[in-house]
Amino acid sequence: MSKKLIKNIFWDVDGVLADLNRAYFNFLTNHPKYEPMFGNMQWQDLPKVLPIVPKYGALELKTHPEMGVEMDKDFCASWEFFSARPLYPHVVEVLKELHEKGYRQFTMSATFDVATKKKLLNKLLAEVSDFLTIECVQHGAFMHDSAKEDMLKYCLDKYGLKAEETILVDDRIYNIEAAIKAGVQPVRMRCEFTSALPPELANVPEVHDVVEFKNWLENNTVQN
Repeated sequence: MSKKLIKNIFWDVDGVLADLNRAYFNFLTNHPKYEPMFGNMQWQDLPKVLPIVPKYGALELKTHPEMGVEMDKDFCASWEFFSARPLYPHVVEVLKELHEKGYRQFTMSATFDVATKKKLLNKLLAEVSDFLTIECVQHGAFMHDSAKEDMLKYCLDKYGLKAEETILVDDRIYNIEAAIKAGVQPVRMRCEFTSALPPELANVPEVHDVVEFKNWLENNTVQN
């Protein structure tokens, strides 16, 4: 079987390049409003506080059964906690290596506040900003829930890219589905708190970090 030609990589940021779970943990255990309730929470108990909804397949503040909407709003409104999401290990090195190999790379983030999220992304990814194109869209700007399907189609057209030559690396299950609908190859990023893909997505490749993704890319695709 011939390997697929890939020239473009769209990276989700939260849960793929940056550790959003760490930001959630820091927020719940240290924010003055939530510390009385969750200050003694252990790291491994995050999914007990933030139940994983099947369509997400990953932790989300808004899934808390009583305070989800409030938590999400407070988190986004506090730069100290909102920005405390460190890059995962080897992100900068891998993105630079893939750039040197000739891949075009983009970020793909949906948010409630584009200006704040772009500020964060430019800070987080400053070391690769000379070649990484940062795309960010506000929730509700397009039809679909995650905006990923519409944003992917928009970016493919904007940058003159072919969907069949493009990969989206994402951890959220509904974004994996969005990539497929847009004609883009999805690769699922897993962490200790992500849930398994549903049976209908069993053929989607899964990796656990950017180094594993780079190795998968080299072994399963071609560039020219």
